[in-house]
This record gives sequence, structure tokens and C-alpha cells, in this order.
Amino acid sequence: MHLPVMPPVKPMLAKAAARIPSGMHYEAKWDGFRAIVFRDGDEVLIGSRNTKPLDRYFPEMVDAFRRLLPPRCVLDGELVVAVGGRLEFDRLQDRIHPAASRVRKLAEETPASFVAFDLLALGDEAYLDRPLTERRAALAEALGDVPAPVHLAPATDDPALAQAWFERFEGAGLDGIVAKDPAGRYRPDERVMVKVKHERTADCVVAGYREHKSGPVVGSLLLGLYDSRGRLQHVGVSSSFTTARRAELVDELAPYRVPDDGTGDHPWAHWGEAEAHEADRLPGAVNRWTGDRVADWIPLRPELVCEVAYDHTQGDRFRHTTRFRRWRPDKDATDCTYDQLAEPAQYDLSDVFGEA
Repeated sequence: MHLPVMPPVKPMLAKAAARIPSGMHYEAKWDGFRAIVFRDGDEVLIGSRNTKPLDRYFPEMVDAFRRLLPPRCVLDGELVVAVGGRLEFDRLQDRIHPAASRVRKLAEETPASFVAFDLLALGDEAYLDRPLTERRAALAEALGDVPAPVHLAPATDDPALAQAWFERFEGAGLDGIVAKDPAGRYRPDERVMVKVKHERTADCVVAGYREHKSGPVVGSLLLGLYDSRGRLQHVGVSSSFTTARRAELVDELAPYRVPDDGTGDHPWAHWGEAEAHEADRLPGAVNRWTGDRVADWIPLRPELVCEVAYDHTQGDRFRHTTRFRRWRPDKDATDCTYDQLAEPAQYDLSDVFGEA
């Protein structure tokens, strides 16, 4: 492979904002795996956000890139999987599997797509130092009427339309808006873009915590919600605490710790049984990226309730780490159910691509 921009390349990143800024270039924020795609003839490399290769996990996309992309190019975009007209991040995560046979099976059952939104190189020309307006125009011309599974990301310079996308596209599984400087050059691994994500709040049971890597202080709170069967399901974590606050939480949570002698009762006590994870959401599931089971967590009596902010859900859990807002001593733990979670109006993903 010999391109004007060679791997590895880390993607340009975004910093969070509360509202959509004016005077920018706007795109939808896709809920997938960020990917830098390098193609030089038959040679294709898909680099992840941290530059690890993703080729083996998406064989159908390697074939698609050979068929559909310009012969020599470097593109920035997002790998996504859609089911029933909506992005499904869980199905995307399923691809990170050590067995090639399993990956091939999933590639046939739930094939991925690629949404391109930036151009780093084309032919013999590097585009990193060109303004976004030039990169976007060249990207749109290079992809033209490219068919699925490659898509050109919808974009606009109209903040009112961006706000409408922010409200409508969530129903298709997208999680916000990204704003970029139209005159800005491509700056790898720098947070120069702006992301605006949805935020809602929910009351959750605090049923345990994990210690921080720095020592015996609280790293993250393990959150639970009761399902329709009355079973407490592990739905995510909250970890946005200062160093001082992590130490204070150890003392605050101490009265709720389940005894180590086995006399305590906890709804997640069976977390160590592999088959238990098939029926319920429990902490300690296998991490698909590392293959390790996260086993070290400290159980608490499921009595404390906290309010957390979240952007959106993925299936029966929070998609991202939540933000701790406050304790809710006025709330009973049994009232922390899935019913309180807001569901966005459905919106078909094909209509999102139609906006391009």
C-alpha cells in the first residue's frame, strides 16, 4: 500500500456542547464504530479509532470497498449495522468475535454499512490541510451515486435543518449532531469538532460499584432498573466523579455493602454463572474487545436511588456511561423501572440517507 496519507491515522475528535452552534457545517452523529478506510487497488485496511485493524471483523465491507470506493483513497466515516430501519449497536458489537466462522455468519445475517463523512486522500493528493468545504465537495464528487452499503453522510450549513435532524434522526438510532468548522483542516486526534447529544434523566438503583484503577476508591456505580417481571437488571454505570468525591463515596456506600460472609442477599449474586447472563443483564459480562470478564465489583444492598443523565438507550441498557446528578432519598428503589425511560419517535434510517 502506497498512499499520500498512510496508516495509522487517528480520527479527528469532538468535544461536547449543550446546544448546536451557529455558522458551522452540520452532520448527524452516527452510533457505530469510527473507521478510517485506506484503499490502494485491491489492498484495503480499516483502522479503528485507536488504529487497531477492523478488517477481519467486517469481511463484507472489505469486498464492498474494493467494488465501490475510488481506486486510491482514504476516507473517514462510521461502520454501522441497521436492523428494521434503525441502527443497532449491539449487533455491531457482536462482530468483535475471535471465531472467523462466527464473523462470517453475522456478516451474512446482519451486514454492516459504511457512512462516509470526510476525505483524507484521493489519488495522489492528500487533503488533510485543505478546508472542510473542499474536502466535502471532493468527497461528494468521488462517491457520486454510490450504492449501499456505502453511503455519503447527509450534511447542511443550515442550523435550523440541523436542529430538525437532531429531533427526528434519534428515532433511527442516531445520537445527535456534529458541527465542524467549514474552513478547518483535518486535525487527527484533536477535539476540534463539536458534538451535541441528547440528554435525559432517570432514577436508578445503585446495586454495587467498582473500584477505581488508582486505588480503593469508587470508580463507577453499577446501576439497575426493575423489569416487568420484578427482576433488577444491570443497565449501565455512572463514573463522572472527581478524585475527592470518589474517596467520599466509599464512606457513604459502606453501610450498604453486602457482607463478605455470604449471609447477604443480592439480586445479582448469580453473576458468576455464565448461563445467568443469557436470561438477565448482570455485571461482569465478557468484554468483546479484550475477551476478559470484568469480575471485580462490590455488591450493595439495592436500596439507594440516584438520578443520572443519559443520552439514549440501546436495547435494555444505557448506550453510554451516564452522568451522576444527585441522590434521590425520596424515591423507593422498587419505583426504578424501565417505564420511566423516554422512547424517541421512530424514524426510518433510509429517510436519513435520503437527506443526503
